[in-house]
Amino acid sequence: MAGEKHHLHIELTPEEYETLCAKAKASRLTKREFIVRLVKGEEIKARPSEEIKGLRKEVHQIGNNINQIARSVNAGIASAEDARRALSMLDRIYELMYEIAKE
Repeated sequence: MAGEKHHLHIELTPEEYETLCAKAKASRLTKREFIVRLVKGEEIKARPSEEIKGLRKEVHQIGNNINQIARSVNAGIASAEDARRALSMLDRIYELMYEIAKE
């Protein structure tokens, strides 16, 4: 039985099929792979959109900039303007996080 493939024929209502298609597309899986993962009990998550990926990248870059400024402040070489810039970046991170949370 190992290595044998089994074919199934199932009937879905139009609504069920539409739901299957939408969920598979959201997770960027084929309908077959989506169903196989469900059968295996695997968690299936919707993949983030390109917009969300872009926002995450921007948050990461801003975080890196803030860390660099924090290191300069801790070393005693950052100016008051650097600290203001870091706070401004932190505000931008909160804005981006809000946008991500709305998705």
